[in-house]
Amino acid sequence: MNNTPRPTIKGFHHVKLAVSDLSRSLAFYEDFLSAQRIPEADHHKEADGKLYGYIVDVPDLGTKLELRLNPEQAKKHGLFDQFTLAVKDRDALGQWVSYLDSHGITHSPVIPAIQAWLIVVEDPDRNRWRLYTLEKHGPEIKPDEDNVWLRD
Repeated sequence: MNNTPRPTIKGFHHVKLAVSDLSRSLAFYEDFLSAQRIPEADHHKEADGKLYGYIVDVPDLGTKLELRLNPEQAKKHGLFDQFTLAVKDRDALGQWVSYLDSHGITHSPVIPAIQAWLIVVEDPDRNRWRLYTLEKHGPEIKPDEDNVWLRD
């Protein structure tokens, strides 16, 4: 067995998300997560200067989010819930429901999960984000495993 210690990491530098339309996705994430584009971090191809990615700052996310133009990959990721964000409790989840409704953002109803509650939000490429409570429920509440919003 190798006894060499694992080098340290400093957390996520950024998370990359494949999208099919940069402008549409930027508008969605500005609305959904209050993302702010960092123009000096825009990604351009060196050969022709064509824009292929935005880096955005999302308050409270703890890392940057990259919106990378890749329509083929975005299509493959559709309906997969690769991101789960923590919210404090059901009251906070209710605040999110009100916020999403007021912004016209499509989302699931509150769904009982295995240990807590969640809602699902779908972006324009059908990437799914879960907002999941840190507050847990007991075994008397059964998870809604057949909910259409939980299928990938």
